[in-house]
Amino acid sequence: MSQSRLRTAVDDGLLTLPDGDICVMRPSADYDISVLDRDSVQILHSFFPAVAQWQGAGFSVVQDMPKVAVAIVVVPRAKALARAMVAAACAQADLVVVDGQKTDGTDSLFKQCRKVLGDLPSVPKAHGRIFWFDATDAFADWAASAPVRGPHGYVTTAGVFSDGEIDKGSAFLADALPAKLPARMADLGAGWGYLAGPVLSRDGVTSLDLIEAEALALDCARQNVTDPRASFHWADATQFAATPPYDGIIMNPPFHTSRTAEPALGQAFIQAAARLLQPNGKLWMVANRHLPYEAAMTENFRNVDTIAMNGAFKVFFATKPRQPRR
Repeated sequence: MSQSRLRTAVDDGLLTLPDGDICVMRPSADYDISVLDRDSVQILHSFFPAVAQWQGAGFSVVQDMPKVAVAIVVVPRAKALARAMVAAACAQADLVVVDGQKTDGTDSLFKQCRKVLGDLPSVPKAHGRIFWFDATDAFADWAASAPVRGPHGYVTTAGVFSDGEIDKGSAFLADALPAKLPARMADLGAGWGYLAGPVLSRDGVTSLDLIEAEALALDCARQNVTDPRASFHWADATQFAATPPYDGIIMNPPFHTSRTAEPALGQAFIQAAARLLQPNGKLWMVANRHLPYEAAMTENFRNVDTIAMNGAFKVFFATKPRQPRR
């Protein structure tokens, strides 16, 4: 197996890491840190599945950027978040290392940094690039602002799904919901809380659990949803446990963690919904029209109907989950 960019840069003597603590910022669960001194490493992350995996591997995981000798920015897909991570790294570290895939915008970030700092050492490899520089205040204006209320009336922040607008799929699902909903509801993958408003405005709802894996999004949801019937859970929806089971679930499940569609992720949400519902429970789910969820729906629910469809989305209504034997 080929070496990672980080190991190549260190082993080839191109990148010399100073002594001291190292913070690796938002690494995926398979990010290679084997070249680093394990006892010096802290992981900065706010995505629950990644947090659980790194903690399970024995690493310290934090959500506030510590003061360290080295900060390794693992470039996320969101451009604004990537820039904010560079600014945070510069503010808290002596040496900043930036590593990521071209498809996530790393080359663009490299060019922006070079425009400000001049030539920078780098290693292009495996459809990505790693580069590094001494911390500087030149990127202070990249720092993340506090979550702000946008023109749509909701608080969002850099790095959360659909941070600049109401997601069209969620809006389509909201329009398809009936006038009355079951009493005990949950939103799996609740994001920054848009669907809570339409749900809580329906007759019959006594409680709504918002279950979301990204802490940045859930922090926004807490500001967007002030109804006392709402509760907030930072958790992986596919692993979440609820007692008693829910009467109804809504969801607009994610279908990728990279730029490539991963239908298995949505299928895992469908399985979780079936597990979390009581025997007569009901599910409303929106999905991109091209995604192949029909088989997963019929495998997990006895009754499945498509109740709305347009050129981009489809809304499923399913009842009577086929729950696993206990």
